[in-house]
Formats: sequence, C-alpha cells, structure tokens
Amino acid sequence: MASEPNSTITVEQLPELLKDDLAVKVAGVDVDGLLRGKLMAKKKFLSIAKEGFGFCSVIFGWDMHDQTYFRELGISNKENGYRDLIAVPDLSSYRRIPWEDNVPFFLISFHDPDTNETLSACPRSLLKRAVDKLKENGYGAMAGAEYEFYQFRAPQGHDGSERNSSSTAAFLRENPVNALPSLTEGMFGYSITRPVHNQEYYYGIFDSCAKFNCGIEGWHTESGPGVFEAALEFGEIQQMADKASLFKLVVKSLGSKFGITPCFMAKPREGLPGNSGHMHVSIVDKEGKNLFYRGEEDKDAPYSDIRYLSDLGRHFLAGLIEGLPDIMPILAPNVNSYKRLVENFWAPVTVSWGLEHRAASIRLISPPTASAKATRFEVRVPGADTNPHFVLAAILALGWRGIEKKLEISIPPLGKGEDVGGAADKGERLSKSLKEATERFMRKESIAREVFGDEFVDHFGGTRQHEIRLWDEAVTDWEVRRYIETV
Repeated sequence: MASEPNSTITVEQLPELLKDDLAVKVAGVDVDGLLRGKLMAKKKFLSIAKEGFGFCSVIFGWDMHDQTYFRELGISNKENGYRDLIAVPDLSSYRRIPWEDNVPFFLISFHDPDTNETLSACPRSLLKRAVDKLKENGYGAMAGAEYEFYQFRAPQGHDGSERNSSSTAAFLRENPVNALPSLTEGMFGYSITRPVHNQEYYYGIFDSCAKFNCGIEGWHTESGPGVFEAALEFGEIQQMADKASLFKLVVKSLGSKFGITPCFMAKPREGLPGNSGHMHVSIVDKEGKNLFYRGEEDKDAPYSDIRYLSDLGRHFLAGLIEGLPDIMPILAPNVNSYKRLVENFWAPVTVSWGLEHRAASIRLISPPTASAKATRFEVRVPGADTNPHFVLAAILALGWRGIEKKLEISIPPLGKGEDVGGAADKGERLSKSLKEATERFMRKESIAREVFGDEFVDHFGGTRQHEIRLWDEAVTDWEVRRYIETV
C-alpha cells in the first residue's frame, strides 16, 4: 500500500522506502492534462531525487498526438534545440501502482533550466503559484472533482486478436465513429444493476483508485450509453488536482486490460448528453474552518441566495463572474468542448450563478440546503476533457482577484424557473467556439493575463491556436456525407 498523499518523505528515507524495488515510475502533466513520464532504475532515481533530472522540453512543444506546434512557442523550439527542462520529483506524491505490481510512483514538476524557477506552463506549478498567494495571507483551499465519461468496447482485431485501445484506434481508421459499440446500451442513470454487467471492471476502478490514493467518494452510472460518473474524495486543492489526473490514469489503464476504451471527450455522441468535469472549491483558514460560511443569516443581503455567504465568499463569487469569459480556453480547451456548451442541454452557456442551481455556470452550495462546513462553489462549465490543474488554478486565481479587489456581484442569481442551459438574457453568453474563446483569452486586456502573466497566456493560447488550425484544415465525415453528391 502507498503512503498517504502529502506525507513527509525525505530524500534520506528513500533507500529504505524503495529497498525491495528495482525501478520507479515518474510522470509530469503537460498542457493537455496528459501524464508524460518513464520508468527509471532505482539507482538513477535515488541519484536525482533531490536536484531533479533532465526531461525533454518537447512535451511543451507538441500536441497530444506528438505533432510539433505550427507556430513554435517559447518553451521548446528549434532555436533552443528542444533543450531539457529540469524535472523535480515531488516526494510527497509517493504512491504505488496497484495494477503494475505495486511499482513506486512519483509526480514531477518542471523548472526552467536557466532560472531554476518553476516553469510558467507547468500545470502543477501554475496551481501551486495560485495557492501560494492564499498561503501568504494565512488561507488554504479545498476542492472536489466530478467526472462523467463514456466507455466503448474495443472491437476485436480482424485476426481475432485481443481487444484493446489500439484496436479501437485501428477500427476507427476504417469505420464510422458511431459504429463503435458502447459498453452498455440505452439511458439508465443511477442504475444499480448495470454495473453488474461489467462488475470486475467497475469494482476494479473503485478499488484501484483507493489503493492509488485518488479515492472515489461516489461512483454510479450516468444517463447515457456506457456512461459512468465519479465524484472524487475532496481534499486540499493541489492534492485534488493530482488525484483528478491520476483518476484518469486508473480508468484508462484498467480499461485497456478489459478491452474497454474510456472516453473523456466533452461531447462524444451527437444528440446525447456530454461529459462534464465539475469542480468544487472553498477557502479555509489555518485550522481548516470554512471561510465562505457567514456564521449567521444576513437578512439584508442584496440577494436571498447569498444570505449565508460571507463577504469573502461574495468577493470570490464576483471574481469568478467577472473573469469567467476570459479563461474559457482553460474550461473548454478543445474544439469538441463547445459541442457540449449549447443551449437546452445540461451544460451552462452563460455567465450565471445561483443557490443550488444546476442550470448556472456557478452553483453556490451553502445553508440552508447544505451544512456550514460544506459551503462552496461548484463551477459547472468545465467538461471532462479539461486539465484539472489549470481549471482549479483558474478558479482560485479569479476568486482571489475578486477578494483582493473587493469586487461586488454584478448580476442577479438565476431564478429557479430558468430553462436548463438557457437564460442568455441573465448573463453574458460564453464563447461559442475555441477560436472565439482563445482570441478573448489572449487579448491585451484579458483578465487571464492579469492573473497568470503573459508568458503562460502566450504559451497556452498558442497551443489552442494550433488546435484551431488543425480543425480549420480538417475535412469531416459530416462534410463529405452532406456535399459529396449534391454540390
């Protein structure tokens, strides 16, 4: 079994901790939220555990399919020879991989080799910088994550070979996407019988997550063919982001063993619900007390929805409201993300908020419907395709900006009768495409530049421009089917 996350482990303790091991696996997070890493001999790991080791910067110079960006960006390019970054193991992230014979595992963060400062685009470092601003003022942050995802059965190979994710990719080269069979058919949310159909896989994920220190709090079928939803155990915000990334690793790893392809795309199927990646955030003091709860009802509150929300919480909410449109590429990072964010589906499309309102982009959870210690904001815009470190960093940075500037809530809450996914008259319509979102994100006066700095915005924005260009040049099945004969 692994040690508890954030346990105190020193370099001096590593030889005893790893005495029975031959190798160690390490991984860092790239801008798309993918884990990039390798297996290292124990001797090598012990020699670099303190100072770090060289890791090719190209993981910040190419996309999720290892294609270098059309426009080379500052971190990794031909001019600097795709040089090495410094990868520093986070010893507090120690765990063991239960489905790989309990090989020890550590997360890494990336540093600039010239300054040895944390890399501007390193997801774990971006979140840490946001958290450090709170710590300077005696605060901390807690978070929770929920993920929905489709699952498809990998078709058997033409030669009868075993099904796996590779056979899924091969199948899709020769067949339409809709021909890929779902794990189960039909709509059956919260079913207690459907998981029995794939019992070993279903319980295998739950058990492996517990052993891998990214435990699941709630685990059930969601409405959609072959769709599951997981609510991860809440915790300190940096650990939560790590757990969210590692949860996807668990699901994809076990899926490959069972001939199942999990899909975290925001909208895998036309006409069906998309995959959300809702994030919950609260601020606490050094003793862990929730600082969003007011303590007693404010009968003079400007809106009854916030009568139990503290002044600090109101400023945090105001920061989210003001900044949300400017950080949309973080909350919806892919071309497909915007297929989920459409009117009249269970996904928010406007800048909106409300007490226990699931149609709003920001749902306030507080008394009288929740306990005081559970007072928090649920940001419902992100899909399951997001990078959790970036999303949580963005929520925290915008909220903290609201606190620092003492911003006031600028729009009223959604009424309970509003249509789900609609109510465009109540708040600004969020970007309808990745291109529109990226242009706003990168503009000179963007709030994203204010809270994250130019270096990060230019890099991440450049990676989104790469996705946009690939989409602009793509010829889709829809286009061919529609125009091949008629135009």
